[in-house]
Amino acid sequence: MLINDEFTLLQSLVDLTQRPDIIELGCGAAQLSRQLLEHCPGCRVTGLEVDQRQHARNLQLPRQRLQFVLAGAQAIPFEAQRFDLALMLKSLHHVPLDQMDHALSEVHRVLRPKGLMYVSEPVFAGAFNEVMRLFHDEERVRAAALRAVQQAIASGAWEAEAEIFFETPLHLRDFAEFQQRMIGVSFADHHLDAATLQAVRERFEAHMTADGAHFVRPMRVNLLRKR
Repeated sequence: MLINDEFTLLQSLVDLTQRPDIIELGCGAAQLSRQLLEHCPGCRVTGLEVDQRQHARNLQLPRQRLQFVLAGAQAIPFEAQRFDLALMLKSLHHVPLDQMDHALSEVHRVLRPKGLMYVSEPVFAGAFNEVMRLFHDEERVRAAALRAVQQAIASGAWEAEAEIFFETPLHLRDFAEFQQRMIGVSFADHHLDAATLQAVRERFEAHMTADGAHFVRPMRVNLLRKR
């Protein structure tokens, strides 16, 4: 299943009109949260981000009903049972390995009874992954994120509502855009030596066509309900 807009998938799984108080953990630029607020006038979103530079940029783009907080999922600075829905969009695998289980416990704590957690994670597979892994190999952390979700369900604290696999398209005009978007990101600060950069360039450019490089990225969504 190819999905261009993950908000469409979220809408198909969650009745957002019944989930007015939402927290996004590791919100980045909060693109999905901003989109959500456009479609759901009764919703309020709190976006947590640990990257100070991204958090500062977020504060420069204020929006009604959207609050930004500098914090991580492993230490959510809110009282228990504050939110109806928690979103983790490609962020769980960025939580330190030894704190993933605690992060999901924190999400459980701040959700109201029968609250939902939507976890969207990249699957470690595909041609684009083969380019990225030359300098940013996430096999271990992605596997750990999946284990954390599975262990959370096995603990009895959560009920599994859905598990969905899909692909998202990615188009990059050239290697310069790849460098800007994938190597020069503020939260990672990749510093590649000349040999590694050349290897990445060669593997990327093997996918170039007349209008750039086209990839699909495999994804997995787990929707969990707090027991």
